[in-house]
Amino acid sequence: MILIPLVQEICLEENRNKVKVNNMELVQSSKEAIALENKHGAHNYHPLPVVLSKGDGVFMWDVEGKKYYDFLSAYSAVNQGHCHPRIVGALKEQAEQLTLTSRAFYNDVLGPYERFVTEYFGFDKVLPMNTGAEAVETAIKIARKWGYEKKGVEENESKIIVFDQNFHGRTTTIISFSSDQDARRNFGPFTEGFIKIPYNDTAALEEALKIDNVVGVLIEPIQGEAGVNVPATDFMKEVARLCKESNVLFMADEIQTGIGRTGSLLAVCGECDCAGHCERKSSYARPDMLILGKAISGGVYPVSAVLADDHIMEVITPGTHGSTFGGNPVAGAVAMAALEVIRDEKLTQNARKLGEIFRERMNQFIETTELVTLVRGRGLLNAIVINDKPSSSTAWDICVKLKDNGLLAKPTHGNIIRFAPPLVMTEEQLHECCDIIEKTIREFEKQGR
Repeated sequence: MILIPLVQEICLEENRNKVKVNNMELVQSSKEAIALENKHGAHNYHPLPVVLSKGDGVFMWDVEGKKYYDFLSAYSAVNQGHCHPRIVGALKEQAEQLTLTSRAFYNDVLGPYERFVTEYFGFDKVLPMNTGAEAVETAIKIARKWGYEKKGVEENESKIIVFDQNFHGRTTTIISFSSDQDARRNFGPFTEGFIKIPYNDTAALEEALKIDNVVGVLIEPIQGEAGVNVPATDFMKEVARLCKESNVLFMADEIQTGIGRTGSLLAVCGECDCAGHCERKSSYARPDMLILGKAISGGVYPVSAVLADDHIMEVITPGTHGSTFGGNPVAGAVAMAALEVIRDEKLTQNARKLGEIFRERMNQFIETTELVTLVRGRGLLNAIVINDKPSSSTAWDICVKLKDNGLLAKPTHGNIIRFAPPLVMTEEQLHECCDIIEKTIREFEKQGR
């Protein structure tokens, strides 16, 4: 069951007897929960019509007790599976000891966490934050300040190169260079200082880097929200090379693609088998700034981070950036446990193996249907393209049918369905999920959509 705040008036067709726990009411039905959200919450999301109350590993259950395979992982935040006992245990243990000091004082978790995460990813320094969007905003600030104080760019003249169809969050600065008109419409005026170029286009990047006062290139190694748009194999290495030649910071947004999701610890590792930690540092496109979030906490607690070496991070001094909750003891304990799970349970390697199986099965299935035209992805971040216009409801309708058949996924960009299950999934479970996907699409096709 779901705990929600006690409300005095709820406009519902059904009048149920409700159970109170600690002055909170338990939702008794999906219909009731959806009605409450519609009445009392801002309508900034369009959820699939399912109300979830429990998660364990690769499974979730709704308030009526129906069981589902999770094939979205909270947009890749739950790579380690729902309610992983080691991560939840770290949360409980630390929450009973000390939750928050602010950064007005030191605490006995932050230093060990900072050492752990910098050694884990191979950087000198980390700046801890809470959410992905905060981390991106932090990276932008660092790049600008580095440009003024290290590169010699005149103040307020810096530029950062970004890419079409990007998704880095929905803060005012980030939507200033977004391609999503729903995110932009009626939210201006927008922040200046960004140059947008086509994704996966080395020539366009070369030209853009010739523009005066460029201080950084902000990029997703795989564009998840755009429909799992995977660039050419050598594109990230070209980005790294061109940035180095131009004395520009290579800023990798790995909030969705990182932490084992793509079959490597980081998507910028490409196809290397890094065994949970990329030891072959010379073989991958090492960013100057690494932006992390989501799965760095296993979906248990809001944690994000920006990592960089000393010559970059030293531009941040007392008072120039901060967060009351950033680097709090609970966040540090949870993040360390979550990253240990990725390494100890070899989830990176599992994602790589299962991703290959998934794409092989989907490619075989595509040959038997006209409704799906393409499967693409890397590791366990994949998508199928539906043979219909982006403005159609076909992908959404298929996701509703998938839900009815026990699998939860969500469309993106209209006619694309993203598939990203927890990395703890077994091969047997993956095949069962593929069976559900194929069965659902065949039924949908037979029924004439």
